[in-house]
Amino acid sequence: MARHRQGRWFGVEALAVALVVVLVALVGPARAGSLDQAMDRVFTLRSADAEDRFLGSAFLWGDGSVVVTNAHVVGEAEEVRLVSRQGVEDIGLVIARDAVRDVAVISVAPGFVAVRGGLLPAAGVPALGTEVFALGAPLGVEFSLTEGRISATARQVDPAVPLLLVQHDAAVNPGSSGGPLVDVEGRLLGMNSQIADGSRMFVGIAYAISAADLAVIVPGLVEETLPPFPKLGLRARPVDRQVAAALDVPVGGLLVDGVEAGGLAEAAGILAGDVIVAVDGAELVQPGDLAFAVERASVAGATTVAVLRGGERVELALPLVAEESGGLRLRQVEGSAPVAVKSYRLAALGVMLDAQGMVTAVTENSPALFAGLAKGDRILTVNGVVVDLTSYEITAPVLILVAAPGGATRHLYLDPWGKHEGVRPVGGANVLDPDVVVF
Repeated sequence: MARHRQGRWFGVEALAVALVVVLVALVGPARAGSLDQAMDRVFTLRSADAEDRFLGSAFLWGDGSVVVTNAHVVGEAEEVRLVSRQGVEDIGLVIARDAVRDVAVISVAPGFVAVRGGLLPAAGVPALGTEVFALGAPLGVEFSLTEGRISATARQVDPAVPLLLVQHDAAVNPGSSGGPLVDVEGRLLGMNSQIADGSRMFVGIAYAISAADLAVIVPGLVEETLPPFPKLGLRARPVDRQVAAALDVPVGGLLVDGVEAGGLAEAAGILAGDVIVAVDGAELVQPGDLAFAVERASVAGATTVAVLRGGERVELALPLVAEESGGLRLRQVEGSAPVAVKSYRLAALGVMLDAQGMVTAVTENSPALFAGLAKGDRILTVNGVVVDLTSYEITAPVLILVAAPGGATRHLYLDPWGKHEGVRPVGGANVLDPDVVVF
């Protein structure tokens, strides 16, 4: 009887294996083919200068004449180097960018890309739980694919940005920014842009700008029909239950913390202490409603804002004219040119260490922060040598070996004299590439 049951079990197991082989034979190649075709439309971006810095990822869009990535990936660069999956390189011109919505468009030369046409958006909004694939160059590992599921279909990560992002759990890391999020058929669902706040690395929550939003933003940037999102020039916080109780106002709306001199909010007469409760007659239910209301009204160039001030509801006319990119005046510095510092100690670069070389703090906006050093890291070597960190003088760019709290080691390039464009944490989410984080 035991041998009979064992034989029957082996029979069932053999049947299961056969079914798996059949499914792989039928479904696997189709899936692999679609994803391979999608990957052929993905690019790695590098700086178009002698530094040849890795920037992030990008993908071919529409008819194949332009490439799309995040605005924070290209930064202020006018040209970038695109590298295809086949290793072909070309210089692309950054023809448009929207720093608020975090989208940039790059033109490519005809014939540079071997494939025809770019990624095509999937029809409709992806359902919760949809299987998705993130394509790109996480941590500089080019043309990588990771798998996950849609966790939420419309998540406003930053209340100041009028975008509802697709949340998913396909692994993304620094370098994934600008890469596409696709379904099993290789159809575009979004562009990977951010990870959950609190860590530079993937922690199970990633965000992508939806294909539906890209379908509006990208053509709008190319055709110059997308109204720039105006900067209001104010700082505000949600009126939660505690704030509402303290001010004796209803829950909801935004309490203005401060107003920038010369900004649109000041021109409208908005004051610190005002509670913004409505825009263009629409009440603010969620803090992020303000961004969407301003976006809708920006086409008209002005709107009306209702605020609570001293217990009274006041209607204010708010101009919505986006800031011009030009017109910046630089103060002329008289006298001799400044003398460059020839050497630094780690403390001068924003690193606070304990006796064991453990980083106890990193100064905001410091070269150390931009290089990637974080609290809890332990510096092991500098340029491959164990040194006295308390007295070591950095006289040239150095390569530092550090160990993370979990024990994983990595090298960081610290250049006190270079361009300080590195990772900076921002509220709500972190961008995915190791260069500039744009709020």
